[in-house]
Amino acid sequence: MTGFLGEYEVTLDPKGRFLLPAGLKKQLSEEDGSVFVVNRGMERCLTLHPMSSWRPIFERISQLNDFDPEVRSFRRFFLNGATTVELDSAGRVLIPKNLMEYAGLERDVVLVSAVNKVEIWSAPAYQQLFDAQSPADFSALAARVMVPQGG
Repeated sequence: MTGFLGEYEVTLDPKGRFLLPAGLKKQLSEEDGSVFVVNRGMERCLTLHPMSSWRPIFERISQLNDFDPEVRSFRRFFLNGATTVELDSAGRVLIPKNLMEYAGLERDVVLVSAVNKVEIWSAPAYQQLFDAQSPADFSALAARVMVPQGG
């Protein structure tokens, strides 16, 4: 499985493309190649999944109970706008207009490593995340989520 580290500032061109930074390209496995799935994130951002990390997610969603209204609702939201994108010959990724609008992407964008995917944030929205949370808030959050399994 691919694992990403780092934070990268990029610029969208007028067509909605950005150059995938060399630092991220180096972290892709050979299996990942140049094909990704971009979709809406849980917050007002986008997620860029290499195919190796998208396939297990899609497989799991495919196995959910189609007769459960919550499953259908989740699928609609999570898969709404999910699009396969491929690096062009210059190493750029084209973000579909509807997804750019969802995430409020304009010119300045931040690519944020999120374990097996990359989050794509509008630079101002990403900065607001950190302006709204103090180091003490982060410390309390870490204490809640980093509890050992079974403990």
